[in-house]
Amino acid sequence: MSTNVVHDIENHRYEIYLDEERVGLMDYTLNPGEIHLVHTEVNPEHQGKNLAAILLRESLSDIRERGTEKVVPVCSYTVRYMEKHQETQDLLLNPIEEAIAQCRWYKKN
Repeated sequence: MSTNVVHDIENHRYEIYLDEERVGLMDYTLNPGEIHLVHTEVNPEHQGKNLAAILLRESLSDIRERGTEKVVPVCSYTVRYMEKHQETQDLLLNPIEEAIAQCRWYKKN
């Protein structure tokens, strides 16, 4: 099975596909110079396959390549991903500690 991440600009989301099936998405909102990553989900039958991480990795890569917005992680999964992957933190508008403090569902292991 192959994965593909697609940027759906019209609907403000990134989608991940396994072959031809959409199995997950990440919604965002835009403010001038900012992209707020607000929700990430993977279909329950496809959880545990690292798809959310692939979705985030590819989405953040696209955001980096565009270079027009700073990231504001709102989604708890995104906050956790960016905390663990320090190489993504240069994309942040504010320090990761601020995102952690504001994240309602964040759980530290």
